[in-house]
Amino acid sequence: MAKKHQKHAKLTRPNIGNFGRNEFAILGTPCGEIKKLAQSISKQLSDKYKIAYVDADHKSADDASNLEGSSLAYGNQLEYVDKIDFHRFDEMGELNPFDYKRKFINQDLILVNGNHFEAEKQILVIDSRKSLEKKLHKLTQVVLILFQDGESDTPEFLKSSIANFDKIPKYELSDISSINSIIEKNLIENIPNINGLVLAGGKSTRMKRDKSEINYYGKSQKDFMFDLLDSITDQAFYAVRQDQLGTESDHQIADSFIGLGPFGAILSAFRSNPNRAWLVTACDQPFLTKEILEFLVLKRNPSKVATAFYNPETEFPEPLITIWEPRAYSHLLHFLSLGYSCPRKVLINTEVEIVHLEDPTVLKNINTPEEYEAAIKILG
Repeated sequence: MAKKHQKHAKLTRPNIGNFGRNEFAILGTPCGEIKKLAQSISKQLSDKYKIAYVDADHKSADDASNLEGSSLAYGNQLEYVDKIDFHRFDEMGELNPFDYKRKFINQDLILVNGNHFEAEKQILVIDSRKSLEKKLHKLTQVVLILFQDGESDTPEFLKSSIANFDKIPKYELSDISSINSIIEKNLIENIPNINGLVLAGGKSTRMKRDKSEINYYGKSQKDFMFDLLDSITDQAFYAVRQDQLGTESDHQIADSFIGLGPFGAILSAFRSNPNRAWLVTACDQPFLTKEILEFLVLKRNPSKVATAFYNPETEFPEPLITIWEPRAYSHLLHFLSLGYSCPRKVLINTEVEIVHLEDPTVLKNINTPEEYEAAIKILG
């Protein structure tokens, strides 16, 4: 039997809903109540998380006031206004589902008016003014049920339509603290796990021998770093060139972005699994210890694009001892599309958690025979 022809490469897709990784549609009550609830949630959680709100305007498309004061009324397709406290982009035309995902990539939590848009998870409000009977198809993953003032009974059609109805938390709509505790629990449970990546695909031109095979601690440095990462992450991998792939390649990620050095290795790791954060280390940093890497993990901020050590020698973040969050994948590809393949440039120009070390000399790379001899003396 002939194999079915496949037009496109099989790629692992990020776990992103209609807008982002953590999205909640609020429905079952009038739009004004939804907006009020979203604002109350944001007021308590916005100091810890980046939050977005998705809604629709009830005005008619023919209402002239829609474009009042905007250059879009004169034929412009896009208007950017620096509002001092925030930035505003007004754009003509339709947005497709892929546009939404791109625009919300940096948000930790997205609250959605479920009367107008769907989201991966739902918060239901029991409100006799707004029946949910015709919206049962939208209820795919209900995480919370709220009762409007004066309401106490859940309609039977909801009980019979929602899986595990009895186990879903239920609160009064006014109990914002309890509501936020459930939302935050969801956010914490959805923080991506960390994989480790040892960059072992370099050609070691300046060292004049393979840096990854140098023995500082009784084994090759790449194996030493692998063992360190394997002990503090979910799973560790070697980043290698295609010609380095061994017969046992379960723990190897071959470069699928050829000729881009470490930048391509990081992208290749995300291509293999875009739903994990990646703790990346080079194989030419013999002063790194398990304690240093554990400190980086302790200081991790999953709300940022990455968590990186500050290197006073370069006065920049150190890109090759960094935890790259899943949202970094999109940023890395964006920089590549603009003609940049420097991971440090991505760190400098995105929102990054910077970690300072008491002794930053542990970040030092060993690239030449002279540096190797000096390192051997220090390590004893």
